[in-house]
Amino acid sequence: MTALEVINLAIGFLAVVIGFIMFWSLPVPFSSSRLTAGLPFLSIIIPARNEEGRISPLLQSLQEQRFRQFEILVVDDDSSDNTAAVAESYGAKVLKNTGAGKSSACWDGAEQAKGSWLLFLDADTRFTSVDGLSKLLHFYQGKGAKGITALQPFHTVERLYEHISVVFNIIVVVGMNLFTVWGSRFKTAGSFGPCILCNRDDYFLSGGHKKIEGAIMDDLALGEAFLEQDLPVRCLGGKGIMSLRMYPEGVGSLIEGWCKSFAVGSKSTHPLVMLMVIFWISGSFIATGTLISSITEWNPDAMLFSGILYIMYTIQTAWFANRVGNFRWVVFPFYPILFLFFVGIYLYSFIRVNIFHSVSWKGRKIKV
Repeated sequence: MTALEVINLAIGFLAVVIGFIMFWSLPVPFSSSRLTAGLPFLSIIIPARNEEGRISPLLQSLQEQRFRQFEILVVDDDSSDNTAAVAESYGAKVLKNTGAGKSSACWDGAEQAKGSWLLFLDADTRFTSVDGLSKLLHFYQGKGAKGITALQPFHTVERLYEHISVVFNIIVVVGMNLFTVWGSRFKTAGSFGPCILCNRDDYFLSGGHKKIEGAIMDDLALGEAFLEQDLPVRCLGGKGIMSLRMYPEGVGSLIEGWCKSFAVGSKSTHPLVMLMVIFWISGSFIATGTLISSITEWNPDAMLFSGILYIMYTIQTAWFANRVGNFRWVVFPFYPILFLFFVGIYLYSFIRVNIFHSVSWKGRKIKV
């Protein structure tokens, strides 16, 4: 092997090691108790815009929970479909958003909520077990019922095209700064957005969604608002508790959704974590390049080591993906396509945010 091939292989194997350091673990809420006694009344607030086809699984899963001391407030954000009627059919109270956008809807819901704890849920999430809600609440109670506990739901994949967002799902979690080998040593980037639990007093003390209205990444901004008041922000995985299906409408919706948030969200990632992410992604392309080069040059030694490196990247990416969603293992031997898609959409998002200063989402043009 040439010196360049040895160097490339060394960088590739180092990138695999850095990958493990970068994404060491993703804990989930755990509670050994199924008892629901001692938990306060809860207000579940669901901002919804044109969610007629996606909100039913969430409302159905809430009806099946063992813990039942809650109210459901669905805040209709100027929907043009039957979102309100579907919500009412499940017994939810429907409110009209007095402003525009998710933050405004969440604030309206919080102002009219009766519960001493508030749970903000995206309409496309759902609980996957009858004890999911009580596990989340008991975890929050066990941590002193202060600040935010946020879950990143387990990504449910049904169609083949949905696999192309797997690297995004991994990096969204890693980018929160909390899941490296150093744990919570780094300051969190904010809060996960689909599932946010907090108490009423802390929410209004932080300024809540009213303070962050207009922010593209409302979840990160809300977490920052809590941190400014010295309130803790805990981020966890939702595997076994909560799931969601992202962008079932098609590839266009998937691209629009990731473009809306990713280039902005990456600014909150700790520089060292970001460096590890860049090194890991670069290593994936180095592994691919060295394998192709060794085959075209028919270099048996290089083929052996680059083949091992390629397999290691395949297994590692699949392992990381299994923490965040039910992605099928069969796609990971083709992992370079997944990384290429990630890089392409990230660059597209960066251009939209930093040059054109606008993104689109659900029929609205958002200035950034």
